[in-house]
Amino acid sequence: MERLGTGIGWRPEIADAVERMPGIDWVEVVAENLCPGHLPESLRRLRERGVTVVPHGVSLGLGGADRPDEGRLLALAERAEALGSPLVTEHIAFVRAGGPLTASPRLEAGHLLPVPRTRDALDVLCENIRIAQDALPVPLAVENIAALLSWPGEEMTEGQFLYDLADRTGVRLLIDVANLHTNHVNRGEVPAEALAGLPLEAIAYVHVAGGFERDGVWHDSHAHPVPRPVLDILTDLASRISPPGVLLERDENFPEPGELERELGAIREAVEKGGGARADGAWRAGAPVGPSSVSTDPARQRLALAQTALLSALVAGTPVPEGFDRVRLGVQARALAGKRADVVAKVAPELPVILGAGYRPAFLAYAQGAPMTDGYRRDALSFAEQLLLSGELAEARVRRELREWWLERSGPVPRSRRPGVRFARATRRVLLRR
Repeated sequence: MERLGTGIGWRPEIADAVERMPGIDWVEVVAENLCPGHLPESLRRLRERGVTVVPHGVSLGLGGADRPDEGRLLALAERAEALGSPLVTEHIAFVRAGGPLTASPRLEAGHLLPVPRTRDALDVLCENIRIAQDALPVPLAVENIAALLSWPGEEMTEGQFLYDLADRTGVRLLIDVANLHTNHVNRGEVPAEALAGLPLEAIAYVHVAGGFERDGVWHDSHAHPVPRPVLDILTDLASRISPPGVLLERDENFPEPGELERELGAIREAVEKGGGARADGAWRAGAPVGPSSVSTDPARQRLALAQTALLSALVAGTPVPEGFDRVRLGVQARALAGKRADVVAKVAPELPVILGAGYRPAFLAYAQGAPMTDGYRRDALSFAEQLLLSGELAEARVRRELREWWLERSGPVPRSRRPGVRFARATRRVLLRR
């Protein structure tokens, strides 16, 4: 596996700082935020300097019951080729449920949700990964995720699940040590035991990130400094094998460049500390197993029903499936709604400006009765439409500005801003009111 070195997650907000940082060997970018034909100039300059760029996908849902969407796979492949990347990465998670397998409406989580560690889920995941591997031009690595809740009736530990996954498919692993810490706090899983069960030499690289604890629940925020327990897990991992690459993730609440550089220094120190006591393992991935002669359709059906029941309880207020912790499920539901409000505010930044302090409570009230079904941009439009139809906006200015915003974006193409066209549009509105 290619040695990547020390890297940082590239984000537009810190693009200039990343270019100036010493000792950055590579960067990772969120694949869905890139247009292959119009790469940011900052990424172009980094590539010209020889900095490796790895696309990191968040929307494939390889752990879901459906087979991977061909369009999403094609988009990920295009980004890998445009960036000249040595590999691409995704998550062991499901992000949507419902649809034809359950004869129910399609639901979007807008977040990475945990896959049950069962034989059914493993069979489906293995087949989905083989499909993705065949469609991608470079090797695939998949990441363990953080979770607030546990599935009842799990049949394997995380280490066993990942070992079997790598052994059956030959897929590489992206190990997030911050997620191991999250699962320690939230699910009682011991990081050292998880590391002991992993196929360490299948590791492509390692994520390190920060978070915060509230009411006994650890939130993997990617918006806070990396805590000492996460660095200790990184040291433990580095004492077992030399990680090909280690990357600092930060998605928001960005500190000064100097603080990011200090965090990168602490990460290097943690790896060096672990390296002093290393005894590399002898695990080797076997050749990927070919497509199974046994149909995964029954497993997909069972997994689809289970995932749809859970996601519906989280985003549509349906009854909590048997065996789940109701309190933790409530925490997850609130976290999903809060993240949804935050992302819509980024996708449609005009909405918080138009609605002011009323944006967040209005959106959370909307989210309670309107599960997301088609992505954040459609969600923003549906939210605005519901507000306009509800008659709850008392201020005329707010109604007018929100209506104009909705009209600008709800058609098949943006409305022209040319003065003549705008005048004709305004005249038509006046005439229609008569």
